[in-house]
Amino acid sequence: MSSASLSPLHLAVALDGTGWHPASWREPVARPRELFTARYWADQVTEAERGLLDLVTFEDGLGLQSSHFLDPDDRTDQVRGRLDAVLTASRVAPLTRHIGLVPTAVTTHTEPFHLSKAIATLDYVSTGRAGVRVQITGRQSDAAHFGRRTIPPIDDLRGPVVADLFDEAADHVEVVRRLWDSWEDDAEIRDAATGRFIDRDKLHYIDFEGRHFSVKGPSITPRPPQGQPLVAALAHDTVPYRLVARAADLGFVTPHDTGQARAIVAEIRAEQDAVGRTAEPLHIFGDLVVFLDEDPAEAAARRERLDALAGEEFTSDARIFTGTPAQLADLLQEFQEAGLTGFRLRPAVAGHDLPAITRGLVPELQRRDAFRRAYEADTLRGLLGLTRPANRYAAA
Repeated sequence: MSSASLSPLHLAVALDGTGWHPASWREPVARPRELFTARYWADQVTEAERGLLDLVTFEDGLGLQSSHFLDPDDRTDQVRGRLDAVLTASRVAPLTRHIGLVPTAVTTHTEPFHLSKAIATLDYVSTGRAGVRVQITGRQSDAAHFGRRTIPPIDDLRGPVVADLFDEAADHVEVVRRLWDSWEDDAEIRDAATGRFIDRDKLHYIDFEGRHFSVKGPSITPRPPQGQPLVAALAHDTVPYRLVARAADLGFVTPHDTGQARAIVAEIRAEQDAVGRTAEPLHIFGDLVVFLDEDPAEAAARRERLDALAGEEFTSDARIFTGTPAQLADLLQEFQEAGLTGFRLRPAVAGHDLPAITRGLVPELQRRDAFRRAYEADTLRGLLGLTRPANRYAAA
């Protein structure tokens, strides 16, 4: 497939503190003293919207950030502490008009009723631009914050404990989706003359019974503007690929070359077929950490300087790109030919690499007719070419 015949790319940016490099907060452009202010996050999102990006994601967790996957570390030379992602997205939503807002939510210790209500509220506040990235946690220290359950020690990331957490996440998403549908679109009458505010027959019990949840419903929040806000998940292996195939509208994956990208896309599409979702659109975005400069030597030197400040070489689950916007555009189009529909870029230093994306990469892609020149939809589902789904409980 030639690049000329490919569809325009979709682009997202993953926001995490001052950037994805652990020493990013020490850069002059980083603004670490403003990390816990609304202005900082508003500036990041409005910059992303200036670049016509499809969406931003906000990282979150139930414990302090850590360089260790399963246990917190004791480092004090890196950013620690963060604001709540859903609340941050809701705060910046009225300051933006087009870009999608996708906070991270940990399903392992969060009730689906609470999450459904929070994301429905975000969808109202943003007038149809909300999504959620669901995430699990296997940390015993996270479980100790709640005291309601214990997580067995995880010795194998492909073992039964992790598989069970992802199965729980899939059920969690199913409950959330049913709760979003528990009000029909015209359930609210608001007729002052007759005194009828709602039509009780158009509110529905969801009566979900599963191994992980038993939820009656209905929600207390009317059906969101999008009907179903976007559900996304990050996946690195077969078990999370199945979560994407079974429950998500958008999967973030981490291929390091085009061969791996093709294999991942093929596996997710096969899992999608296996669960009967063949006809449903499912986006698969590739994740990359980016160090962007006009000169590739400058980008490489900046990465080396940050590594020296951190005291170790920076590594990531995603491919790390170091170079120019034009070189990144070449790579994205190469990956797109492997079946990816878009990309989520992780700025190494938010204050430097986010503007490099919006003011360097985006114009380069536009010159290649590979990216939009204006927003063409008012909702996040619309930007991604997803229709507004019918309500599963409404009478045909």
